[in-house]
Amino acid sequence: MARVLLVEDDDGLREALDLALSGLGHEVLGAPNGPVALERLAAGRDVECVVLDVMMPQMDGFEVCRGIRRLSQTPVIMLTARSEPIDIVAGLECGADDYVAKPVEPRVLDARIKAVLRRVTPTAGPDGEASVVDLGSVRVDTRAMTVTKHGAPVELTPTELRLLLEFVLHPGQVLTRQVLLDRVWDYGYLGDSRIVDACVWRLRAKTEDDPARPSLIATVRGVGYRLDLP
Repeated sequence: MARVLLVEDDDGLREALDLALSGLGHEVLGAPNGPVALERLAAGRDVECVVLDVMMPQMDGFEVCRGIRRLSQTPVIMLTARSEPIDIVAGLECGADDYVAKPVEPRVLDARIKAVLRRVTPTAGPDGEASVVDLGSVRVDTRAMTVTKHGAPVELTPTELRLLLEFVLHPGQVLTRQVLLDRVWDYGYLGDSRIVDACVWRLRAKTEDDPARPSLIATVRGVGYRLDLP
């Protein structure tokens, strides 16, 4: 299982989730607030996944997530009691990989942790396929799992990398949001398409020369997205 950093200011909920996730096989490190969580990550703790509450004193989850992204690309799952689209998208846009609404069912959280960890090692193309794909200024190595832009490394989260590889392995094909939810987020049910839109937005910001007028990942209105080769 995984070593999980659980960041939750509610002592009772943190202890309950710690107990539940430990019972499901995870090793849980608790943090009562954002500064403690960032301190533990900066100290080099071998954390495989962060479960992060949004509503916290001192630093809210959005600020903590941005701090985590300055330190590492460790997968982040946000816990949110706020279901407004703007709050969900804000969390995803600051670097989160997924979100779970409160009150949270431990087995649902366990499934999301397992799913996000599977994205850490994305599946490359079949043997015999070219491993390096040139997309103009962007170069993707589907075997080494590396991305460069103008020769410089591009830091992608596991989810962003998995999403980009899905496009690269299916160039010119329109991929619906539900297909992307199934293949990238490993959702076996009708998931929230806002996750896809927010992750595409982040991916464009890192790979497109002009994210406002993307030339690589095109929006197919009302359907999904398509990778256009140069």
